[in-house]
Amino acid sequence: MIHDSLQNTAWVEALHPLFKKAFDYILSTDLNSLSDGRYELEGDRMWLNINTIEAKTKEAAAMETHDKYIDIQMPLSGVETIGWKAGSDLEETTKPYNDEKDITFFADKPTSYTTIHPGEFAIYFPEDGHAPGIGEGTIRKVVVKVKL
Repeated sequence: MIHDSLQNTAWVEALHPLFKKAFDYILSTDLNSLSDGRYELEGDRMWLNINTIEAKTKEAAAMETHDKYIDIQMPLSGVETIGWKAGSDLEETTKPYNDEKDITFFADKPTSYTTIHPGEFAIYFPEDGHAPGIGEGTIRKVVVKVKL
């Protein structure tokens, strides 16, 4: 898991061949002017979703993992807290892996939390269990899905 400012993306871009393209798009596009929905960036290799969600409590947020895609998560408005737990420590599956949606859900509770503000991002790799959407009120956010 990585948490940083959008001013510091250069070092992250070296970690995956598509990260530079993802951050170039994020930094050069007025994401607030886009409607909620899916936007193709590189076919099934990379796309982004813009969603407006009602924030959840820590207790209500579901822990999840992905096997095929990395998540770059970034709030556009509102402040989002995301729970984290090492994937190797996750024990209690509540919904088995859904290959079409690339997601598994767990009952496990996070061992730590990261709070992300607009202008910041967090990256979750397949080994990172994460419980997104924690906060208060409405959060408008971007999730870029990057294929491994």
